[in-house]
Amino acid sequence: MGRQDRLRPAMRWGFLLLLAAAASRYGLRHGWGADTGVVLALAGVLLAAYAINELGRRAPGARFAAVLVAFLALVLAAPSFALVAIPLFFVGLRQLPRRAVWPLVGLLTGAVVVAQIRLADKLDPSLVLGPVGVAAITTVVFLELDRQNQARQRALDDLLAARDELDRSQREAGALAERARLSREIHDTLAQGLSSMNLLLQAADQEWDTEPGQARAHVRQAAATARENLAEARRFVRGLASPALDGATLTDALRRLCAATERDTGIPVRFAVVGTVAPLGVDDEVALLRVAQGALANVRQHARARRTAVTLTFGDQEVTLDVYDDGTGFDPAAVTGFGLTGIRERITQLGGTVAVESAPGEGTAIAVSLPLREAR
Repeated sequence: MGRQDRLRPAMRWGFLLLLAAAASRYGLRHGWGADTGVVLALAGVLLAAYAINELGRRAPGARFAAVLVAFLALVLAAPSFALVAIPLFFVGLRQLPRRAVWPLVGLLTGAVVVAQIRLADKLDPSLVLGPVGVAAITTVVFLELDRQNQARQRALDDLLAARDELDRSQREAGALAERARLSREIHDTLAQGLSSMNLLLQAADQEWDTEPGQARAHVRQAAATARENLAEARRFVRGLASPALDGATLTDALRRLCAATERDTGIPVRFAVVGTVAPLGVDDEVALLRVAQGALANVRQHARARRTAVTLTFGDQEVTLDVYDDGTGFDPAAVTGFGLTGIRERITQLGGTVAVESAPGEGTAIAVSLPLREAR
């Protein structure tokens, strides 16, 4: 509940108490004759106008004008009701626009001053200066509090708008990150698998008549690759870890990958583990496996290598995966494909580093390192 919401019931009770007190005082001092009946009737009109103003929702200016007219008529008939101006003063400040504040303050203050002079035995400057000073101070304080409240509300609105903008930016960043992740996954798995199947089926087609046995072997290898790719596609849907790691360690998965590459290409692929094997998080294991898959796919498709080596090294602070081939090599600065970019993005997100050494005709060496951490 805001300040104005807490102020409203207090002003309502204050209005009722002051009106009742003034009516009792008037009746006790003037008796309960016809004149008192007229005054009480005017008090009833003021009470009714006040109730309509508090309960109404439309035309706030007209509603409060009716209250003000009823009050002035009552004070004109009975100056002792002047104190009722206090709650009406706050109602007007809350309800009327800023441009009407000072005219309202002047009118109510003038009514109070006139009422006090009429009730006093002799003219006293305090009868004028007192109400004017109190009204001025109260108005300035009220307006300043209202200004601060509006400033806080604007700050809160700005904060909420900034939060909404931040939420939107985070959602967009999350969507872009997920899109990039899926792009890397598709490139390192499905795209590489489809490329491998294409090469195997092309080889089978060329050997179908001359070497039917070898051609059928290529077709079986293509079918096995298709099954692996189907498992990868299902993993994307489920959002689970790599099937290549299901029920196996990273070293086992890398060993199987090297053996499958050697079997499919005929290129010797040596795999070695150096150091004491340390536990890795699932994200780290998947990243290292994906790097090996991408690097060996490049060896299969582009390198025309005679031998390849994959080494997994566990140090005191980090684990390093090295993939080397003695193939045709390339200029790393001139490469614009997704493979190396995807490797760098994947490893950098995990706090690791990537180093690529290659030159035309001199083979290629890719080294990725990840800091060791407790297995997640």
